[in-house]
Amino acid sequence: MTTFHTILLLLAAVLAVFWEAAFPGTSRWLRAQVDLLPALMVYASLCLGLPATALLAVCGGVMFDSLSANPLGVSILPLFATGFLIHLRRELILRDQPFAQFVLGLAASALAPLLTVLWLLTAGRTPLLGWGSLWQWLVMSVAGGIATPIIFLMFGWCERLLGHRRAVESSFRSDREIRRGPS
Repeated sequence: MTTFHTILLLLAAVLAVFWEAAFPGTSRWLRAQVDLLPALMVYASLCLGLPATALLAVCGGVMFDSLSANPLGVSILPLFATGFLIHLRRELILRDQPFAQFVLGLAASALAPLLTVLWLLTAGRTPLLGWGSLWQWLVMSVAGGIATPIIFLMFGWCERLLGHRRAVESSFRSDREIRRGPS
């Protein structure tokens, strides 16, 4: 799309990561951390191009890892893989339907943590896994599914409020007569 959309997306990623780190009330109440980056990846991969998706994966992954216990850069590849898989089939996805947005957000929020844990195990790290991890994964997946249609609504609202509409010019004039038959 435009640079404006990419800047707005990166600003949303900064706010999402800052919200996760600065306001732990939600994670204490639900006993799980809510991650909004996969929901933003769904929006980026459906509505923006692949460069914006890659930029969100890199910037969002580094910001998320710098404020968490993850090794720096471990979230980049799972976020990009999630966004890339959606981007491959974006012509076939009903991107304007809230139910499709919910299902994609649920799937992306479930896939990104699984890929991150797989990446950590492959790298020889030992993440803290237990029965509580299953609860955290479920809460994170459902919260990402719920957040995705809200993110689509917020970006649509920002686009209508701050963006500009293209002027549609037509060669057809309503006051023009078409003469038929012999002249």
